[in-house]
Amino acid sequence: MAKQIKTSITINASKEKIWKILTDFKNYPEWNSFIKSVTGEVKVGKQIKIKLQGMTFKPIILIFNENSELKWLGRLWFKGIFDGEHKFKLTDNGNGTTNFEQSEIFSGILVKLFAKSLDKDTKNGFEQMNKELKLHAEKH
Repeated sequence: MAKQIKTSITINASKEKIWKILTDFKNYPEWNSFIKSVTGEVKVGKQIKIKLQGMTFKPIILIFNENSELKWLGRLWFKGIFDGEHKFKLTDNGNGTTNFEQSEIFSGILVKLFAKSLDKDTKNGFEQMNKELKLHAEKH
């Protein structure tokens, strides 16, 4: 079973400015209440460590396209149990604003078990982070 959560927000800032904030992981505690910390070398093929509220996982970076897209793959225990492919994507709207999209495709045998929590808690976390990123980018 697979399940996707997709959220987006328009931010009154350039892709470059938003990317700089998004990839400045040491400053996440200043503005990001959803992702508490990101540590490790953020390069394709490398494993990083991400802390959320009450949860830590160690995904592998799949895509790192500067000012455009960051994608990682996290797993619970091993492949096929509960996998999550998380993506941040920035699109220039051509009018001084940028569309920020945050999405995740979940797959594995436990997805059905966690479906309600994903629809509510995970989606709410994405939307909260999107709003906080917008506020931070537009304020600075």
